[in-house]
Formats: sequence, C-alpha cells, structure tokens
Amino acid sequence: MTMEIRRLSGPEFAVLAPQLVDLYLEAMSYDPSIRSGRIAVWRQEIMQPGFTALVALDQDTVLGLAYGYLGAADMWWDRQVRRGIREAGGPDTRQLLLMRDYFEVAEIHVDPAQQGRGIGRLLLSQLLWLVPAGHAMLSTPEVEGEANNAFALYRSMGFRDELRDFHFDGDARPFAVLSVPLPLPGMVEKPAVVTHPG
Repeated sequence: MTMEIRRLSGPEFAVLAPQLVDLYLEAMSYDPSIRSGRIAVWRQEIMQPGFTALVALDQDTVLGLAYGYLGAADMWWDRQVRRGIREAGGPDTRQLLLMRDYFEVAEIHVDPAQQGRGIGRLLLSQLLWLVPAGHAMLSTPEVEGEANNAFALYRSMGFRDELRDFHFDGDARPFAVLSVPLPLPGMVEKPAVVTHPG
C-alpha cells in the first residue's frame, strides 16, 4: 500500500465532505444522526480565513484528514474556549495574546484501522507548515492517563494544556484544549515526506 498526503482546495474539500465526515463519525464514535449537519458545517468552513485541508490517501481510499483555519472571535469554538478560560479564572496576558493569534486545528482524524503508522503526524505537520499564526490550538477528548494515539502525537509535537476536563456545549464528554507555538520545532522547511510505502 502506498500513501499520499494531498492538499485540498476548498471546492475539493466540499465535494469530499460526506466521505470525510463519515471518517470523523467513526473516529469520534458520534451518532450518525449528526451526519448531514456536520457536512453542512464543514462545507461552510471553507470560507474561513486561512482555511487549509489535507487528506491521506491510498489511491481513492481516505485514510485520514486534517483541516483548520485562523482563529476568530466570531467562531463557535473560539467562544467556547474563551468561556472555559474565564471559568478557569483567566484570561491572563499569555492567554489574551494566544486567543488573538492562533490557527485552529478544527479536525484531525485517522481511520482507526490505520492509526499508529505516522499518518496523523504527517497530516498535522503539513497542516501547520507556514501557517500565518503564532500558535496552533485544538481540542481532543479526555482519555484516562492520556493513553491514546492522539495524546501521544500532540505531546510529542509540543502541545501543552490550556484547558482540561472542559465541556463544550452539546457534548457530554470532557475535552482537553491544547496549544503549541509555531513554527513547530524543526519545521522551518516543508515536511519532506509526502508519500511512503505502507
């Protein structure tokens, strides 16, 4: 099997949205009833400043996806995180600066059967290459002892805690909100590996 990391244009992302949302639903164990709503939201997000999307492909099979855009105070995720920071006693000066200059990693998911092969690292490193922001931020479901592939990836790439055990409106599960300064260490140049044998 040969894998390719491909950057998508906004229109390409919109066309692929149903297939990408299916992967997201599987990876996050969400109820399929939210599928049509997620497809609509994802298609709208291609209009966000700095929108960037990548997929990992084995020919026509999507193995993973990552997308994001520049953080903005009018976005739902930004408002939620600001609420969490206030509830935790902030913001302090660092957090104020962070929330004014970040790239939101909106989604990054790898097919559960393909995890542990470095796909997530390739997707995330290329997604954040030359991003015009001082930091990247993301949220991930809490896991006991951070014992999953997602936390291992984020920690290895330098992500640190901003919020823990945080509840987004409409989701009963606790989440961690993490950030990392940009550029990533060792990421002055574009990631060299874009294809590799499986």
